[in-house]
Amino acid sequence: MGAALAVLNKLASAPVLDRFGLRKPVQKGVYTATRTGFTAVGAATRQFAAAAKLAAPARLPAAGERGLFDITPDDEQKMIVETVREFAAERLRPAAAEADAECATPPGLLSTVAEMGVTLVGVPESLGGLGTERSAVTGVLVAEAMAHGDMGLAVGLLAPSAVSTALVLWGDETQQATYLPAFVGDDVPAAALAVQEARPLFDPFALKTKAYRTAGGFVLEGVKSLVPRAACAELFVVAADLDGRGPALFVVESDSEGLTVESEPAMGLRAASMGRLHLDKVTVPESALLGGGKSDVYTECVRLSRIAWCALAVGTAQAVLDYVIPYVNDRVAFGEPVSHRQSVAFMVANIGIELEGMRLLTYRAAARAEQGKPYAREAGLARRLCAEKGMQIGNDGVQLLGGHGFVKEHPVERWYRDLRAVGLAEGIVLV
Repeated sequence: MGAALAVLNKLASAPVLDRFGLRKPVQKGVYTATRTGFTAVGAATRQFAAAAKLAAPARLPAAGERGLFDITPDDEQKMIVETVREFAAERLRPAAAEADAECATPPGLLSTVAEMGVTLVGVPESLGGLGTERSAVTGVLVAEAMAHGDMGLAVGLLAPSAVSTALVLWGDETQQATYLPAFVGDDVPAAALAVQEARPLFDPFALKTKAYRTAGGFVLEGVKSLVPRAACAELFVVAADLDGRGPALFVVESDSEGLTVESEPAMGLRAASMGRLHLDKVTVPESALLGGGKSDVYTECVRLSRIAWCALAVGTAQAVLDYVIPYVNDRVAFGEPVSHRQSVAFMVANIGIELEGMRLLTYRAAARAEQGKPYAREAGLARRLCAEKGMQIGNDGVQLLGGHGFVKEHPVERWYRDLRAVGLAEGIVLV
C-alpha cells in the first residue's frame, strides 16, 4: 500500500495532468486510496499438508492445583519473561514510532520472535513444542512484557500464537497434523484470529458473518475487521455464525477463492498493520470446522482473548507509569519539579494503584483458566477494569506531560491510542 501511494502521489504532482484536465480525478483517487486502502487477494500461502497422521489430538493437561493464589513466576517463567522484556526494550520500543507511522510490522521481528520460542510455549512437546501443561499465565506474562515495548507491535507478533493456541485447544488430529508443524519450525507463518466486525456496539456472540453447510463443507460470507497483518497472513481462524445456530470457528487458508484483504488503518494499534477480511462465498471443507462447532469452544475463545487483551493493557499501562515518573520528577516549573504538586503526585499514585488492580485480576483469571477452574467471572471483571482504567491511565499519562503529551516526540500519545482498543477489540490474541 505504501509503495502504491508513493506512485500515486508522484503521479498526482505531475504537470502533464493539467494539460489533460486529469488533476482532480487523480487527486480524488489518491484521497480515496489513503482513506480506504487497497483491496487485494489473500497472501500466497504455503501448501499446508499433514506430513504424518496423528492417532488423536494432542492436548495440554490443566496445570496442577496451587492452593493459595500466588502470582510469583517460577524460574522458567522468569527466564522467558526476562528474554521477552529485553527484546521489547531493545527491538520493539525503538521501532515502534516508525511502525506506527507506516502501519506496518517490520518483517524481521516475526522471525526473531519465532527464534525466541514464543510460539512454542503453548504447543505440546509431542508436536514439537515446549508445552507440558496449560500455560495461560505464561502467555499473560509474555504479552505484558511485549506490550511494555509497544502494544501495536505486540499484537502483530502474538497473532500467530493465537492461531496455534486455538489449534492446540480445539483442533482435531487432522487439523493439528496439517497446520501445527508450521508453527514450530523456523519459518512461522503470519496468521490471525478474526472475530471482530466493523459495527457499533459489536457483540462477539451476535455475528453478521455467516457460515452455511453445503454438501462438501461450508460457505463463509461476511467481513472481518481489525485483523492483524491481514495482507501477509497465510492462515486465519475465522468466527462465523453457523447456520443461524450460534458462533463457530473455521480454519481458512489465505489463498481460498473469494477471500480478499483490505487495508484498515485505525486510531491505535497501527503497527499491527490491521486489515479487513472480505469473505465472498468462500468455500472451506468439512475439516475446517474447529472444535466441532461447539458453543462452549467459541465462548472459551472469547474469554481467553479478553484475558490476553488485559495483559496487553497491563504492559502498556506499566510503560506509561515508567515514563511519567521520571518526567514529572525532572520537569521543573516555578522553581521546583512538577511532581511536588499534589495534583500531579496523586495522579501518578492513582496510575500505580489502578495498574496493580488490573494486574492482579488478570493474573487471577489466567491462573484459574490454566488450572481448569471456572474463570468466566474473573475474566469479565478483569476486562471491565482493564478497559476502563487502562484508557484512564493513557489519558492521565498524556495529561501529565502537558503539551508534550500531545506530540509524537513522546510515546505516551501512542500508548493512549493503543489502550483505547482494549475495550473494543475481540479476538486477535489468546492465552
